[in-house]
Amino acid sequence: MSPIQTTGKAAAGFVDAMKGQPLVLALIVISFALIGLLYYQSALFNTQRQENVKLFLEVQKEVQKLLSQCIVPPPSQNRQQSILRLPPIDGK
Repeated sequence: MSPIQTTGKAAAGFVDAMKGQPLVLALIVISFALIGLLYYQSALFNTQRQENVKLFLEVQKEVQKLLSQCIVPPPSQNRQQSILRLPPIDGK
């Protein structure tokens, strides 16, 4: 017997079994639909998460750049701490 005939007999047996139990067929279809929905939802979540991570990293780089402009090197080698330059108050 060829593989095509064997597959045909198996499919015919499955269809005959499902004719007697339509509820089982409905449960199988619903299960596959649920699996598809969960896959779609997780793929969408991963895409949104990647976009959020990219935005977060861009903001973090911008903050680091701004903070690096606020630090002034010490005027002499004797001082260990950096001096923090603050923006002027009331535009003065």
